[in-house]
Amino acid sequence: MRILVTGAAGFIGSTLCDRLVNEGHKVAGADCFLPGYPAAVKKNNICELVNKKNFELIEINLLKTDLRRLLSGKEIVFHLAAQAGVRSSWGKEFKLYTENNVLATQKLLEAAKGSQSLRKFVFASSSSVYGDQLIMPIKENAMPIPMSPYGVTKLAAERLCGLYWKNYGVPSVSLRFFSVYGPRQRPDMAFNIFIRKMLKNETLPVFSGGRQTRDFTYVEDIVSGAMLAAKKGKSGEVYNLGGGNRISLNKVINKLEIITGKKAKILTKEIAKGDVKHTWASIAKARKDLGYSPE
Repeated sequence: MRILVTGAAGFIGSTLCDRLVNEGHKVAGADCFLPGYPAAVKKNNICELVNKKNFELIEINLLKTDLRRLLSGKEIVFHLAAQAGVRSSWGKEFKLYTENNVLATQKLLEAAKGSQSLRKFVFASSSSVYGDQLIMPIKENAMPIPMSPYGVTKLAAERLCGLYWKNYGVPSVSLRFFSVYGPRQRPDMAFNIFIRKMLKNETLPVFSGGRQTRDFTYVEDIVSGAMLAAKKGKSGEVYNLGGGNRISLNKVINKLEIITGKKAKILTKEIAKGDVKHTWASIAKARKDLGYSPE
């Protein structure tokens, strides 16, 4: 199939592109190498991909290009391009989030109107849209109460996907990713930070005493869920993609101590603005509709 992946050089995007290319699809990978972390890290993610005959890297900014031309002939769009990170979304940086998470999504959806080839528009959302929920595990029909500007922009983009399906028939599906981890994880994410600091015998910054829990999801499971959504997802719907269980940060650190053979040096900090206490995905809907089964 002819597929467009935005954010193709990122953590999840590059892993998705690997899978798609290995399955024989023709993939156009768009990325503008946003300055959230070093471009060299992202380019390393795709260093093998760029030599594959069925992969094309397109270095573009979605806000400054002819998106109808980019989408021409594409059967599937995986829209993963975004300004990521909860804690950095406050203050003057918010402009980057509104431009790259909301406006870029709207422009891509606008360009998808009337496409004769497009079968599915898969949008990468986030569990950050939920905020702090009292009922666990969290179902898709829970009232979203995002606690960070990042979560607000992801929810706004979700809503746009729903509107463009309802009003213009753009076959969009939104996927709420829960705490993705694995190879190529961004340098600002917890596992990456903790492992690097433990190996160097440096102090770990741990918020809220490490009592918060997360539903961590392995990146290959996220990729599987996204591909299933492209095949079986119901247009206009939202699906949780999680690991289906949760663990406290303290227990994660204990596991990392075993893996690294290092004792963690912990510096406890107050809860960071925008962080939630607990996440835990109900994946019943994704199991039923998509056949999603995290391994």
